[in-house]
Amino acid sequence: MRFERRLLMRERGTGILEKLWLIPWSFVLLLSAVAAVGYVALYSAGGGAAEPYASKHILRFGFGVVLMLSLALVDIRLIARFAWVGWLGAVGLLVLVALHGNVGKGAQRWIDIGPIQLQPSELAKIMLVAGLAWWFHRASYERVGNPLFLIPPAIMVLIPVGLILKQPNLGTGLITAMVGGAVFFAAGVRLWKFAVIAGIAAVAAPIAYDRLHDYQRARITTFLDPESDPLGAGYNIIQSKIALGSGGMWGKGFLQGTQGHLNFLPEKQTDFIFTMIAEEFGFVGAMSVLALLSLVVVFAFMVALRCRHQFGRLLAVGLATNYFLYVFVNVAMVTGAIPVGGVPLPLISHGGSAMLTVMLGFGLLMSAHVHRDVEFGATRD
Repeated sequence: MRFERRLLMRERGTGILEKLWLIPWSFVLLLSAVAAVGYVALYSAGGGAAEPYASKHILRFGFGVVLMLSLALVDIRLIARFAWVGWLGAVGLLVLVALHGNVGKGAQRWIDIGPIQLQPSELAKIMLVAGLAWWFHRASYERVGNPLFLIPPAIMVLIPVGLILKQPNLGTGLITAMVGGAVFFAAGVRLWKFAVIAGIAAVAAPIAYDRLHDYQRARITTFLDPESDPLGAGYNIIQSKIALGSGGMWGKGFLQGTQGHLNFLPEKQTDFIFTMIAEEFGFVGAMSVLALLSLVVVFAFMVALRCRHQFGRLLAVGLATNYFLYVFVNVAMVTGAIPVGGVPLPLISHGGSAMLTVMLGFGLLMSAHVHRDVEFGATRD
């Protein structure tokens, strides 16, 4: 029955009820399970109360589900047609932040849009993926091999990355560049071109390090030796490691985490939410959460494998990479594997911009899944 509906969609399109049938509801349940973990963790972070974090988290997720399902019903060809508009809009918001954005914690990253405080750098990653997928989706393998053909998409990556680095937001800027690189790779860009870029980056690294802000260099220094400044730049990661270790195998129990509830653990509702989970639910709980997050990434890559059209494949690869990097960077950061940076754990950490943009991305992903058999135009030579 499901195959017949997919075949019918490929031949003449289909209605809303048929599209609802094709939505992967098991994936919606998976996302709900991840968000439920976030609710429990934020309830604990709030001192055993729904306010001020957990209640807002679940409301944002509910709105995000409506947004995601609405986008899932939009024809993927319509999304492809206007993807470049989304990229332009995201760049425009980044420029607006640079001119009139709110300053917080030494960075100018947010802008008020009515009652919503938006961090455009998060939106820019999603729109960059859609824009690059639009550029590459009808290009032949031979055309992708032409260096001149790669100049416009390279500019599409460099503009938002440059604006994000200017905020300054080094972590998000690097993630945005890597997400763009993943789409380039999936589109068939030759490996030797990546090797050239990697060589240029290695040569430029010392120059870039000298241009970092003092607090950014301090993060790298304390990453190498946290004990060099235990009450300053090294404080966050030291407390995070203490909390991780004190959780043991099974954890101290819900609402019983001492590092979190005695306020030794910084930013426990955002950047270090995974540490709080590990302290209260132990190694087993932390690995269970990582398993849920891994299933989300696996589903996204499965969408890429099942799509019959290049736009959906590239969109899914980019969105899967973005979500994976969210998770990887946050967990690696709180465990001391990489320098500390402001990257939340998606669907679990407190934060409106991250929730909105992640669910927007999942809406595009589900549209690619629902419309995976539709026909696009011919390939451009």
